[in-house]
Amino acid sequence: MPLTDVVVKKAKGNGKPQKLFDSKGLFLYVSPIGGKHWRLKYRFAGKEKLLSLGSYPELSLKEAREKCEQARKLLTNDVDPTENRKALKTAASNRAENSFEVVAREWFQKFEPTWVPSYSGKLIRRLARDVFPWIGSRPISEIEAPELLKVVKRIEERGLLETAHRTLVNCGQIFRYAIQTGRATRDCSKDLRGAIPPAKEKHYAAITEPPAVGGLLRAIDGYKGNIVVHSALRLAPLVFVRPGELRHAEWKDIDLEKGEWRFIVSKAKIPYIVPLSRQAVEILKEIQPFSGNGKYVFPGARTPSRPMSNNAILAALRSLGYTGEEMTGHGFRAMARTIMDEVLNIRPDIVEHQLGHAVRDPLGRAYNRTTFLEERRKMMQSWSDYLDLLRGKINNNCSEQGRK
Repeated sequence: MPLTDVVVKKAKGNGKPQKLFDSKGLFLYVSPIGGKHWRLKYRFAGKEKLLSLGSYPELSLKEAREKCEQARKLLTNDVDPTENRKALKTAASNRAENSFEVVAREWFQKFEPTWVPSYSGKLIRRLARDVFPWIGSRPISEIEAPELLKVVKRIEERGLLETAHRTLVNCGQIFRYAIQTGRATRDCSKDLRGAIPPAKEKHYAAITEPPAVGGLLRAIDGYKGNIVVHSALRLAPLVFVRPGELRHAEWKDIDLEKGEWRFIVSKAKIPYIVPLSRQAVEILKEIQPFSGNGKYVFPGARTPSRPMSNNAILAALRSLGYTGEEMTGHGFRAMARTIMDEVLNIRPDIVEHQLGHAVRDPLGRAYNRTTFLEERRKMMQSWSDYLDLLRGKINNNCSEQGRK
């Protein structure tokens, strides 16, 4: 049972060490003489580790749980909380609170709760790998444009042009945060506009020819992997949401009776509605006995407390023989957009609305997310029916030709 404030308050020393466990590895260590200290037990890189969070009553049970969650978020992003704390202390000793790394980590901790874990994880790893080793210990107010340019040029020279642009944007955000907190007077990243070549627009590979789509659907039906990945793979073309949204689907957001999936797009903080076709509901009912008692519709293989891997759909497609140049998890969105427009003649604004893109009225105002809901219900059912037609009525020879 989780701890309560009363249990924590009444805990006393009895001449030997005591551990009163809460949840998620958090426990209260009571010393033989009665001192109370919060600690977190966790595993990283296969090793069991302990992180001291603070002492009671200076740190309440609620505050200890909050610190536990912060550490757990770091673990989710493959960052060791103990090493992160050491890095903060080391950076603080290097020109105290004015160093680039200290300001950057402070900025990261302030805004990290507003980002999805996959984004925040990539961001902090990018800064730790490509920026901190070069300018992390430098006073942020003394960094000039040529020095920052060398940092992003190193990334560009590795052939990672898009990463170089993203790093420059992140550095600009950090400089502006430093200005807002009185530790810098200007953002030198503005001087580097046009200093590195523009990144080419990235298009996700997608199958958009109906015969080839039929072949893909039949291949998916024959997938021999586990039920979680198979169900997600079958549902992906029916709902065509972003891969991250699919794997993070939660049962609390799904109403099988109404045939609706409602959730908040975490990055944009906007409501999103996915009308579920009869076929989509059937798939969800099939997996419900397996994962319905947990949080996620598609739980991870190692623990149900986390969603399935972000590479699961991609790996499944590869196992079916589809290369990265043929089909991706994002490709189901392009598939739906293209065929609905070119074959089914569905109004583009309704399709774009269902894709989660901003659709505006004649005055330039974005429509509410519930707009066109009835039209979208009909569209999603028609789309699923059409996919059934492709799956069952186009012969194998035609589908093979479509893939080629």
